[in-house]
Amino acid sequence: MDKYYLAVDIGASSGRHMLASMEDGKMKLEEIYRFPNGMDNVNGTLCWDVNRLFTEIKNGLKKCKELGKIPSFMGIDTWAVDYVLLDKEDKILGDTVGYRDSRTNEMDEKVYETISLSALYARTGIQKQIFNTIYQLMAVKQSHPEYLEQADSMLMIPDYFDFLLTGVKKMEYTNATSTQLVDPKTNDWDYELIDMLGFNSKMFRPVSMPGTVVGNFTKAIQEEIGFDCTVVLPATHDTGSAVLAVPTNDDNAIYISSGTWSLMGIERKEADCSMASMQANFTNEGGYDHRFRFLKNIMGLWMIQSVKKEFGEDLSFAEICERASKESIASIVDCNDDCFFAPESMIKAVQSFCANTNQQVPETVGEISAVVYNSLAYCYGETVKEIEAITGNTYDTIYVVGGGANAGYLNELTAKYTGKKVSAGPTEATAIGNITVQMLQDKVFADLPEARTCIGESFDIKYYE
Repeated sequence: MDKYYLAVDIGASSGRHMLASMEDGKMKLEEIYRFPNGMDNVNGTLCWDVNRLFTEIKNGLKKCKELGKIPSFMGIDTWAVDYVLLDKEDKILGDTVGYRDSRTNEMDEKVYETISLSALYARTGIQKQIFNTIYQLMAVKQSHPEYLEQADSMLMIPDYFDFLLTGVKKMEYTNATSTQLVDPKTNDWDYELIDMLGFNSKMFRPVSMPGTVVGNFTKAIQEEIGFDCTVVLPATHDTGSAVLAVPTNDDNAIYISSGTWSLMGIERKEADCSMASMQANFTNEGGYDHRFRFLKNIMGLWMIQSVKKEFGEDLSFAEICERASKESIASIVDCNDDCFFAPESMIKAVQSFCANTNQQVPETVGEISAVVYNSLAYCYGETVKEIEAITGNTYDTIYVVGGGANAGYLNELTAKYTGKKVSAGPTEATAIGNITVQMLQDKVFADLPEARTCIGESFDIKYYE
């Protein structure tokens, strides 16, 4: 009888339940449930509907029961930085506000009244992004200080879902580092920093590493779902899970976790909190086994997803790529410019950037898409140069994992602009990385190198030069 492992992988636009098992030494993966996600506008504030998401998690578990494929272990990963505050009765305080909401505008300046940007980076190694949890908590402090005072615990989004399943509260490491409040030397909360900023230090639970067992389903969940299961902490930050699925054991590999965001970087054993790293806007996010993901956030496929919604024709991504590949427009936009973060119209944002920089303004579907794809690949090329300058190393291959591994045209452009070989796949990297941690905990693999070798042999990989 097969032994099953379940990854619940929830992204900003959709979530899915992926079941895995081992067969003839290879990992088999099967999607069994999918559901939509997105931020809702609640009285002018962008919020997550965590109650609906938890119902979808349970619906997927019921699907496992219906199929007769009951997982022995499961893990949940989501996006980073967002959280819930719970009072002493475990009720959520306020709305579960999403990271694209504007409440964090100018909150960086409020933080810098206490600690400078450079001092904050030196302490945490985390790049400044206005949506980081540190700025979200500062926004709460300014508008609803009573929430911080009443909070008995803070849980990141996947930690909250784990709590609803098991009744046990854990704060997982990889997601915790995205708060910009973790000390990269101790791998625990920087309580001195938390106190300096006037946050409630009592709500921060001890940090737990990926592979930690949270617990089993509560009796109420067992009765509702129809079975019991052991919940394990994967790398709950979806990028942390995706990087685990990079199919190489080369310590000098460059990866791109390519999805809504493009996260491009390397794995390191120590954080680089230098000013050179800060000025290049690199971050040191926590990874599996106390590794650091030294990477840069690049706007990613969010841009092409956004323009796709605006096109008059209902086109597939393959059709969009095909049209883009036939264009010769040379215009390039800065993918990391704030104007592309949450524009009312991504097409107009791209056109305005080109007009304001005296470049050809794209008009057709093909031209607009070509500008986006070429701009992403150009940004990858510039990021490679920065990584090589900071580390003093050179790299032969870029490993693209995640949904973007399917974007053949973008992978061709990535090889062109970086001058590197490109290995593309696996596409389901986040779910695979999530499951890998469960399997490591269950002793299916002796260590991560063995797991990564198995991943490379289990899933399709394409190569570009």
